[in-house]
Parts: sequence; structure tokens; C-alpha cells
Amino acid sequence: MIRSLQITSAQVEPALLDLPWGIPLEEWPSDVIDALPRGISRHIVRFAYLGGQVVAVKEIGETVAYHEYEMLRDLNRLDAPCVEPLAVITGRFDDAGEPLNAALVTRHLDFSLPYRSLFGQAVMRIDTVRRLIDALAVLIVRLHLLGFFWGDVSLSNTLFRRDAGEFSAYLVDAETGELEDNLSERKRHYDIDVARTNIIGELMDLQAGGILDPEFDSIAVGDRFFARYQELWDELTSEESFQLSERWRVDARIRRLNDLGFEVGELSMSTDIGGTTISIQPKVVDPGHYSRKMMRLTGLDVEELQARRMMNDIESYRAVTGKSNMPLEIVAHEWIMNVYEPTIQAVPPEFRTKLQPAQLFHEILEHRWYISEQQGNDVPMSTAVDAYVSDVLAHRRDEARLIGRDDADEADDTGDTDGVRDADGVGDTDGVGDTDDTNIVDTALE
Repeated sequence: MIRSLQITSAQVEPALLDLPWGIPLEEWPSDVIDALPRGISRHIVRFAYLGGQVVAVKEIGETVAYHEYEMLRDLNRLDAPCVEPLAVITGRFDDAGEPLNAALVTRHLDFSLPYRSLFGQAVMRIDTVRRLIDALAVLIVRLHLLGFFWGDVSLSNTLFRRDAGEFSAYLVDAETGELEDNLSERKRHYDIDVARTNIIGELMDLQAGGILDPEFDSIAVGDRFFARYQELWDELTSEESFQLSERWRVDARIRRLNDLGFEVGELSMSTDIGGTTISIQPKVVDPGHYSRKMMRLTGLDVEELQARRMMNDIESYRAVTGKSNMPLEIVAHEWIMNVYEPTIQAVPPEFRTKLQPAQLFHEILEHRWYISEQQGNDVPMSTAVDAYVSDVLAHRRDEARLIGRDDADEADDTGDTDGVRDADGVGDTDGVGDTDDTNIVDTALE
């Protein structure tokens, strides 16, 4: 009887035919196996070479394999942080004609490690454990915002990438996952309860193996995970009501979301008798997203953090002016004409060359936010420009004149003397609002 191997894949990968599908996965020869570290799994998993790349192969039941393949495809279309599915292999038989389980093939996530490999490199510091747990909390929040119910949340079902001093977490196992239009609170709570229980158990297992300090409070870490998730979820989904004149509170909300590592992708506004309700939908975007978007929308070639600040202001302008339903391209053009250019032109000509226009606009927005917060009401842009010019810009030297100066670094070390408030409320040494979010997540956990 002729048996045919069946490969289900959205991409043509001829090299898949070269793998030994007629052999049980645990018996695959070493010449096709990559000795990458593997996490704990209820199924047999191997990393294999495939035409210059590395893939993960998992033996699993056919129905579950197809389900997980489709779940991962859907999550990838939604830009969720997860591994990329490549194919499902069915119709496998060994040399004796005995049927073999189906196989799910996913691309290996470069530079990622299972949590046990991270712990196994050395005795882990408590702060590092907290960063891993924090990354997992952010991952689950992002998935829940997309309507994804995981069903089996654990450190074992997650891969971690180093991200400066932090970690980024990625879903690697979607066997029990479901995507829903409106994820119920009951299912969210189930995911979090399962996650807390699994985290505590996995950390205790590491303690029993001598990898984690026996005095480490695993239960406290599980509780910390629950609190971190709830903090993120509340900040991302709660609505605020305030008067139209309190636009500075929109900026404050955006800042809090940015500090938590989320970018604001959209603002929507509804007006009622008592005032205005702002609803902010966060969206995590890729590096360079904002600078590219600003170039496309406005033609301005600016740095990423400057562009992010500008896009936040465009979205705020869009909501406050009641143009949430208008195309962003039209709103961005209006913002350039009505906000950005008038602001730059309002600065006296003799002061405009002290900073790049985009940086000048950014610092004016920072100063406006600061004095609005102090006064408890929205300060007009014209007032903010006048205050910034007289209190800050008049006392600064032209940046161009600092280039090549031997004392430039020394001058910058004199402390925060320009009156511009940093985002974290602490003076820095360059006179610019602090936009480095590298350690914000860790600080929030301390």
C-alpha cells in the first residue's frame, strides 16, 4: 500500500522533505539535530536543521497539531509575541508500517532561551527572577488584550529573550489556546490563577534542585506576578472622565502607559453632559515604527522618541478636536498646520537654532505638561512657548556651537539647570526630559 506524507504549510519549504519523518522524533540522528537547550514539555521536542535555519519539531496528536498551528498563525497575524508556525506533518509511518504521531514545526526564535537554561547558567539573583516574572505578566496582558485565552500559562511554555537589562517573553505553546472576540473575565482570571500556581511550583522545583536559593519566597513571587498583571490590566483598560480643559491629563495617561512599556496606538473620545470620557487603546509597536510613521504622515525626519512624542500629540489633538473618525493622514496634516509649525514659529528667530526643531517642539511639550500639572489645568500652547523661551531656552547655548568643544561634556555634567522637568520628576544632566525607559519596569516592581 502506498502511503503519502502530508505537509500542511502556508510557505513552500522543500527542505522539509529531507527530514527523517519515518523515524520517531526521539530517535532522529545527530546530524540533523541542533543541540539547543529545550524546556520541559509533555511532548517530545527536538531542534533540527532545515535549509540554513533551525526549527523546533514537536510530536503531537494530529487534531491538536492542526489546532496549535492555526492558533499560532492567527497570533502572528495579530503581531502577538509568539513563535512562528511553519508546518504540520501528518501521514507518518515507520519502516514497519506503524503509524507515528503528527509533528508541528515552528521556526526557532533566535537568541531565546527557556527559563531553566537562564537559571542553569548560574545561581540566579532575585532581581533577575522578578524580571522574568514581570516579562511573563506583560506577555499575558498583551495576549488577553488580543482576546487570547492561553489555558496553560507557565514559565515552561514561554521563551525569553534578553532585552538590555530586562527580558521579553514569547508564547511557545498554544495547544490549549483559544481566540475570542470578547475574552471573559472568568477566563482571564483562570489564566492568572493557573499562571500563579505554575510559577510557584516551577520555582519550588528549582529550589529543590539547588538552582534557586532555598530561602527564596516562591509564593511571594507568585503573588507579585498576580499584582503586576492586575496593575497592567487596570492601567490599560480603565477609562477616565474629566473636563475638556484638562487635556494635560491625557498626556499624563499616555506617559503612564509608555512607562509600563506600551505605546498608545489610538485615542477615542465620547462626550457626555458632565464632560469628556477618554478611552486609550494601547498598541505595542516595533522599533523605528514612529519615525517611519511620522515621515509617511508629515514628511518630518525625526528620531524615534521625538516621533513617538509627536504621534502622541497628534492622537491627543485628534481626540480633543472631535476628529477621531477622520483619516489619520488628514489629522496629521492639520496638526502640522495648526500645532507644530505655529509652535516653532512662535519661538523668536534668534532662539530657534539652539535646538533641532523636533527637539525644540518636544521640550516645549514637556514644559507645557509640567506647568499644566503644577497648575492643575491645561495651559495654552502660546503660554507654554513664552514660559519655555524665557525660563529655559534663553539660558541655553546653541547646540551647534557645542560640537567639538572640549568642555561640552563637562558643561553637561553641571546638573539639570534649564527648568525642564524630566518624565520621572528627577533632574538629569542634559536638560532634556528623561525618555529612557530601560529600567522603568524593574523600578515599578521594587
